[in-house]
Amino acid sequence: MKRTRSIYLIIIIVLLLLIPIIWIGTTIFEGERPQIKVYPTPEYLNQTQQIDIEIRDKKRGIRRLRVFLKKDTREIEILNKIYAFRGFLNRDGIHETKEKVILDPHQLSVPQGRLDLYINVWDYSRRRGGDGNLKVFHHRMILDTIPPHIRPITRLHNIREGGSCLIIYEGSKDIEKSGVYVNDLFFPGYYLDPEDGIFMCIFALPRYLLPKGRPKIYLYAKDKAGNETKRGFYYHILRGKFCTKKINITDEFLDKVLPYFSFVSFKEQDTPIERFLKINREVRKENHETIYSICKKTTEAILWEGPWLRQPNSATMARFGDHRLYFYKGKKIDEQLHLGVDLASIANSPVLAANTGKVIYGGRLGIYGETVIIDHGMGIFSFYGHLNSISVKKDDMVKKGDIIGQSDSTGLAGGDHLHFSMLVSGIFVNPIEWWDPHWIKDNIVRKMALLKEEK
Repeated sequence: MKRTRSIYLIIIIVLLLLIPIIWIGTTIFEGERPQIKVYPTPEYLNQTQQIDIEIRDKKRGIRRLRVFLKKDTREIEILNKIYAFRGFLNRDGIHETKEKVILDPHQLSVPQGRLDLYINVWDYSRRRGGDGNLKVFHHRMILDTIPPHIRPITRLHNIREGGSCLIIYEGSKDIEKSGVYVNDLFFPGYYLDPEDGIFMCIFALPRYLLPKGRPKIYLYAKDKAGNETKRGFYYHILRGKFCTKKINITDEFLDKVLPYFSFVSFKEQDTPIERFLKINREVRKENHETIYSICKKTTEAILWEGPWLRQPNSATMARFGDHRLYFYKGKKIDEQLHLGVDLASIANSPVLAANTGKVIYGGRLGIYGETVIIDHGMGIFSFYGHLNSISVKKDDMVKKGDIIGQSDSTGLAGGDHLHFSMLVSGIFVNPIEWWDPHWIKDNIVRKMALLKEEK
């Protein structure tokens, strides 16, 4: 009996000795590595970049942080910081902290190309010969501070107010975005020849969106690293001719068109003329925003063939850029710009596709009623409004002269006609140029031929 008690006593003594040893061992020699969070982690380094670092070690606490860049075999130290050991078992030490480092590519004095970012964090564990647990964060970047190359190839760029213009240019192969800026309006360029880095861009000079005075027009390119290049080119602005038209709004007209707009949220107390003004202003603005959004996507290939077809046997009822003054009972109530050409023939005339392309919209569109929009590639679109019926659907391919619907007076139209518009990257332009074989030859065909001559 006494022997059994002695054995139990020995076991208890051993346990009492082992428990603190085990506790000290698992605490001091713990094997959990610190945690690291880094943001942002840029793919390219082209300008001064702040990197935020969050490090954490809940057990033994953070001992050391080292941040460095590696280019081939060379190391560039950015930060090397040691955190003090405080209190019993470092309970009062640093267990969680944030640091930030600034990477300035212009001060690194290293060649362009791959650059590796390393962040090493050690804790106060006695593992690894007393060096502690090590956590390594590694991120690969591309050091690129060289702006992309861009050079105009075409030389003559005559553009009329409200019109369009084509420029062909070459650029370096790392270009991610390029095109032409007209003040703050951007017109994207598209590859003509990806192997040789040849682009084309059709841009517009929309007088209705630009402030008075000479606009700033320039080529723009941005590469994958975010480096930007702006370059001017020769252009000559021709003055546009636009008319002012007076339009009388009658009660009979309101009685005819307002029922079509039952989808608009009016106030119960709104008068017919107040409802008309909401349609003419707010709905018109919403429609133009929708059209711009629809035309953001385009086929990056030329689908058109020659000049655009003008609706046959039709008379021009209103022109592009007409400044319309709206009167009701002798009082001016509103003014708007007409952004297309109104073509009238016999009622319910077949409406023909003006050129080869892809249907990207077919359906009701506010003030324009039943509408079809065709993408002709490279940011060029044709627009057909106030239709009665639509005989094509989205994604249909149509050829020049194909019937796409019938004319009518749907939307905000006083009588049966086709509202025809041309758009460049969602911006309305004068259709007359695109109907004109001479304009197409001088401004599109000859410039394309110039590219072939240079090759």
